[in-house]
Amino acid sequence: MRHFGFLGARTRAKYFQHEPEELDRHGDPGDLAVALGATLYTPATRTDVDVVVRKQAARGATSMVLCLEDAVPDDLVEKAEQNLVESVQAMHASDDEVPLLFVRVRRPDQLVDVVERLGEAAGTLTGFVLPKFGRSNGEEYLQALAEAERSSGARLLAMPVMESPEITHEETRQDALCWVQDCLGRHRDRVMAVRIGATDLSAVYGLRRSPDLTVYDVRVVAQVITDVINRLGRADGTGFVITGPVWEYFEGGERIFKPRLRQSLFERHHAEDLRRQLISRDMDGLIREVELDKANGLTGKTVIHPSHVLAVNALQVVTHEEYADAMDVLSSPQGGVAASGYGNKMNESKPHTAWAQRTATRARMFGVSCPDVTFVEILAAGLLS
Repeated sequence: MRHFGFLGARTRAKYFQHEPEELDRHGDPGDLAVALGATLYTPATRTDVDVVVRKQAARGATSMVLCLEDAVPDDLVEKAEQNLVESVQAMHASDDEVPLLFVRVRRPDQLVDVVERLGEAAGTLTGFVLPKFGRSNGEEYLQALAEAERSSGARLLAMPVMESPEITHEETRQDALCWVQDCLGRHRDRVMAVRIGATDLSAVYGLRRSPDLTVYDVRVVAQVITDVINRLGRADGTGFVITGPVWEYFEGGERIFKPRLRQSLFERHHAEDLRRQLISRDMDGLIREVELDKANGLTGKTVIHPSHVLAVNALQVVTHEEYADAMDVLSSPQGGVAASGYGNKMNESKPHTAWAQRTATRARMFGVSCPDVTFVEILAAGLLS
């Protein structure tokens, strides 16, 4: 499994100076966390879950979550559990490649029960998404995961979600995040990445952002994201990979503001029709939010529609310029400053080292584009494949 493997070797050679590496689901959790990219959620109530997973894997999805929590009505939980177990067992019995696969559970005991019912098929899972993670359930979730690992013999990783009211409310947030920071630090070998539940954070205030706005425009939610990054995203060895919050829209609606995609960029690549297509589906908002995610230190994104996967992953590809700067920084461990090879910025080795290391990891997972290749060409190539 590799990002953009569906493009074919000749097409990848055309657009990538360095192709993405092969992904091993049993590999280093830190690498896999960066490689998550667009994580596609699907409710476990779907009767064709195994078919959907295989289909999306063939189309480029490298991480998916089967949801037993908010996406499932309370009266259908039992049915969803049975459907999930049967679907994962079917995938385990086949030789088809599946993405990094996670289950979003409601409670710690449900996690243990699902693994027990899966039997040998538990090894098909990469791990579990732990919703509304906090003081009231965090230790119990991680202990349940450890118990499930012991009973199944499979490595199972955790992705806790920051979305509880105690993390949302300003008066309790810092204390709650300090507890989470300590808890996850004690279970570091079990934690793959931290996710941010923007829908639940907004719900605390009865809010829902429009497709004209990014989550960073909703100040009360943006403040929570900032504090989560401050506590859990530090580059001093104590932090974790933190993924971008969900984008909820997949069809165009009423617009108030102008589109946010530069027309000249698409004209340069003779892709005006692609620009119109993206705007008609409100994906210019998604693209802007992904860029803001990256600027704020977030990696990848939760998505709820297959059309989002390629756009998010194309934006994770390291540009030739980014890669050249990162390599220049990493080649000067003694420090110092120099103009970039592109002659448009300063590269200061010591303060830019953590950024360069993160960029190098992303380059291995998503590849490095050829000079003058942008996400537009990679996105267009994916849509035409």
